[in-house]
Amino acid sequence: MLPAFQPRTVRELAYTLLERHRTQGTWVQELLQAAFARGSWSPADRALATELVNGVVRRRGTLAAILAAVMPRPLAQVEPALLTLVQIGTYQLLFLDRVPGYAAVHETVELTKVLGQRRWTTFVNGVLRGITRLLTDEWCDAPAADAVPVAPGRHRRLHRAVFPDPATAPAAFVAQAYSLPEWLTVRWHARWTWSQLLSVADAINAPPVLSVRVNTRRVGVRELWERWTEAGIQAECLPDLPVLRVAQPGAIELLPGYAEGWWLPQDATAVRAALLLAPPRGGTVWDVCAAPGTKSTHLADIVGPTGTVLATDVDAERLNRVRENARRLGFDNIRTALVHEDGRDWPQGPFDAVLLDAPCSNTGVLHRRPEVRWRLRPCELEELSALQRRLLHQALERVGPGGRLVYSTCSIEPEENEQVVEGVLRQRPGVAQRAFQLYLPGFHGDGGYQSLLVVD
Repeated sequence: MLPAFQPRTVRELAYTLLERHRTQGTWVQELLQAAFARGSWSPADRALATELVNGVVRRRGTLAAILAAVMPRPLAQVEPALLTLVQIGTYQLLFLDRVPGYAAVHETVELTKVLGQRRWTTFVNGVLRGITRLLTDEWCDAPAADAVPVAPGRHRRLHRAVFPDPATAPAAFVAQAYSLPEWLTVRWHARWTWSQLLSVADAINAPPVLSVRVNTRRVGVRELWERWTEAGIQAECLPDLPVLRVAQPGAIELLPGYAEGWWLPQDATAVRAALLLAPPRGGTVWDVCAAPGTKSTHLADIVGPTGTVLATDVDAERLNRVRENARRLGFDNIRTALVHEDGRDWPQGPFDAVLLDAPCSNTGVLHRRPEVRWRLRPCELEELSALQRRLLHQALERVGPGGRLVYSTCSIEPEENEQVVEGVLRQRPGVAQRAFQLYLPGFHGDGGYQSLLVVD
């Protein structure tokens, strides 16, 4: 156990949070939020700490392959706390162009002294200098066993191959070079083209982009864009959606219009779910798994002040966030209710429209939750699909004649998406699918699936 200390630099903070994540299993986003709330870290420090912590977790597989090529002993024989430190230094050398190589090595070596672990100094220095000797100054635009994928179409050449050959072992190559569990890359390689597979791998390794849904009750999309532009905030409008995508958001609560309820964070794919449901003006809508309320407020806007949205969730604390978002955005036509997952106290309905954003594996949003790729197990897909089928059956029972239901997930796995819908439809002849869409993660937004069902 290393001695506790108060982080004074960004790298000390990153090391502390990564060790807490490793030893306690706490989600890195929670650790970052708590650290920023306690300390007076500058926007630049926050950005670098976020990049280091998320990046080390996200690219753990890539780092392992690179380190295995230069380590004097197997990774399994390295003290876990020491390995965390080496990963931080290696990540900077591989992925952070803005950090000079000598600075990444020096600062990481100095951290061994801050931690009171001088016995690590020679080891860390030797490993990181081995990394610098492995790297070249050359770049290529195609995957290769001797190139590290840093960004879409941008690969850093190495002096020798460290990954499997993409031509003969494509799934294994993507698993190591793009840092994913191989069972997942095997699945994806079986059903996608090579270019699709690489596009998805690039997308889920990219830092997430902030998209916000504009509360058009209070401000127009163009007006908000103009105000942000005047404030020096770079953003772009998305065609046919009330959405702005922000280049470098910083602390979101400091962006103009947050306190006034002009917008809330919501990805473009999630915005499309409410638009697909398209509940009638003045209608009654049930948002089944509502927290944190982004879709609930969108639905409340669509049905208008004479309509009603019932937002339910199984988590009382998360349900409070629905109420907070409704108050901040000024929607008083949203009611909330805490329910049990088994459906014993679900509302009876009938409803004009129902949105079921079902619990899922989150494989479409791995870029937002870097730990998920390492925590997810193949057996969970079967367990989740059973839960999803039950929830969909129960939700459909509450839809009135002529009513609509959208089944959505943040997953890109067929067992959780089209197979769930097809299985339920076979048992419900009075329900028809009118539209569906699978979104792969990429420029347009998060990955996910949406299906519109209509009841006779």
